Amino acid sequence: MTSFLIALAVLVGGYFIYGTLIDRLIGTDRNRPMPAYRLRDDVDYLPMPTWKVFLIQFLNIAGLGPIFGAIMGVMFGQAAFLWIVLGTIFAGAVHDFLSGVISIRMGGASLPEIVGHELGDGVKQVMRGFSVLLLLLVGAVFVLTPADILAGLTPDTLDRTVWIAVILGYYILATLLPIDKLIGNIYPLFGVALLFMAVGLLGCLLFGDFGIPIDFSAGFDNRMPDTEHHPVFPMMFVSIACGAISGFHATQSPMMARCLKNEKLARPIFYGAMVTEGIVALIWAAAAIAFAGGYEQLTAYMASHGNSAGALVSEISFSWLGTAGGILALLGVVAAPISTGDTAMRSARLIVADFMKLSQHTIWKRLLISLPLFAAVFALMMIDFNVLWRYFAWSNQTLAVFTLWAVTVYMARHRKAYIVSLLPAMFMTAVSVSYLLFARRPEGFGLDLTIATCAGVAVATVFALMFARYVRRLSHDTTSEPA
Repeated sequence: MTSFLIALAVLVGGYFIYGTLIDRLIGTDRNRPMPAYRLRDDVDYLPMPTWKVFLIQFLNIAGLGPIFGAIMGVMFGQAAFLWIVLGTIFAGAVHDFLSGVISIRMGGASLPEIVGHELGDGVKQVMRGFSVLLLLLVGAVFVLTPADILAGLTPDTLDRTVWIAVILGYYILATLLPIDKLIGNIYPLFGVALLFMAVGLLGCLLFGDFGIPIDFSAGFDNRMPDTEHHPVFPMMFVSIACGAISGFHATQSPMMARCLKNEKLARPIFYGAMVTEGIVALIWAAAAIAFAGGYEQLTAYMASHGNSAGALVSEISFSWLGTAGGILALLGVVAAPISTGDTAMRSARLIVADFMKLSQHTIWKRLLISLPLFAAVFALMMIDFNVLWRYFAWSNQTLAVFTLWAVTVYMARHRKAYIVSLLPAMFMTAVSVSYLLFARRPEGFGLDLTIATCAGVAVATVFALMFARYVRRLSHDTTSEPA
């Protein structure tokens, strides 16, 4: 229990200490003109209350990652808890916060425009396609999962197909309507359910008769049943994504950058939402291992339930929080992916609109972009869910690599301490390349772990050397921006 409380305290402290440091490095300015006012169109650009912006950002990035990802990832042992804490503070929150601030300063620009501005037009074109594909994968994945959960909670007449249709209908409305209409009004309800779930489980962990076997002094042995195919590096750093660092988050930050009233609010919105997600991941990881009673028991439970994290989530919710609390908790679990899926589709629309330079003021122009996107989501839903999820996991972290390198170039170009994003950029480059080479087919090449790891480190080193050369050129370039 002591180790869990320390981990929780470090996460909270990271927001106030390291978050403040990053804020000072980037130099947020309360007097900077904001896109919400300069470009207001009352559809995507409009000022919103800060508490609503926070809840929308939190729910956008949360999804099932900090819940299902944390439950599956905890089987890597003590290292999982360490990665959730350190990854959130030094990688994920930095990634989310800096990309959000840069978007504000570029007029609410979408991620591909940010990356392209820093890394070049060639990379921009790749990022446009890559980002939209990732968002479509998110939309497909986060239709199927909540539909399955809702089908299990409702009468047989409301089966999976019915709920898929309902969720897709909601996604279409959330994508097309002004952001303050549906999303701005329904997200507070989703947020209450999700936060109730996290606070309720935390209360059970702290005051219930549960042991949390988190003891960092016991070492960092991998507890996966198949360690040969699931080594801690690189597999854990892809399995636990949304609870530590996720490239998907940077596709969501521009949406809220268009609604913020003041740049000084960027730290509580972007850094703060990521820390909150890390706390949720930490709670669920601890709850899973405490409920099962140990790593071996958790392995046996998952094996007996088809390795479905959903079954464990349901049983923990009802057994710990009672019937009413369990239903509310499960609604939070349902709300998390739905609130991520709808804004993923909205972000895809905005990226395509930026690329086509097509105003989104009228609903007909929004329909022109959105209908093909939803047709693509429907086609993706025909693919096996497990395959979809594996491709999403890798592409998600690869997107984080692009974002971190773009942020690092921005920091260097503005003569700021780029080391804060350079180190996570190098690390995540090594993770993503190693994972792609090591993972079994179809998403990977199935190479030997040593070869895959060496290749990942080599690619990260090459990128770092290229960046060092860029910095040397900057030192002789009087046009680089000092602030």
